Amino acid sequence: MKQARVLTQAEIKRLLRVVSTTKHAARNRLVVMLSYLAGLRACEISALKVGDVITELADGSWEVKTEAVLKSNQTKGNKAQTVVFSSALRKEIASYYQEILVTTEATDFLIMSQKKSGFSSQTIQNLFRELYEAAAISNASSHSGRRTFITTLSEKGVSVRVIQALARHSSMQTTARYIDVSQDKLRAAVETVSF
Repeated sequence: MKQARVLTQAEIKRLLRVVSTTKHAARNRLVVMLSYLAGLRACEISALKVGDVITELADGSWEVKTEAVLKSNQTKGNKAQTVVFSSALRKEIASYYQEILVTTEATDFLIMSQKKSGFSSQTIQNLFRELYEAAAISNASSHSGRRTFITTLSEKGVSVRVIQALARHSSMQTTARYIDVSQDKLRAAVETVSF
């Protein structure tokens, strides 16, 4: 089975420029960021509810959670899992939530269509396909963000065990398959060894 393509920083920037020109730019940007900054799968993005990411405070204000606990029906493996949000992703969620604040309840889907209904996993996959085509990025899929997230963690020196937990994989072998290895990376790696 062919792996989803890992994007370069330049390609991600190009993708985000295209996203900013779309009709639902804020929504589409959050979909991309949930994939690239948290490694969420299309099925998980489509299943997220406002209450999964936002805490309503007693004084009527709100804040973005530092992590989301996904219920078993929101995940690929039908097991409850925790997704950790970086400060960058929390800012993205807050920006999006401020824009849609007037129409949401904790039980509403976080990502909603024009008709105020949730997206299906397939609809999220189709959205990614359209965005990649518009950005002239070939061979990318809805899983490219997840693979880029995992590969980036590896390149930053994060241990495979920690990456496995963040990716919510049951097997370290699965995580290892996600990490992109190219000839450039192999050359750079051997250059780190000297006497």
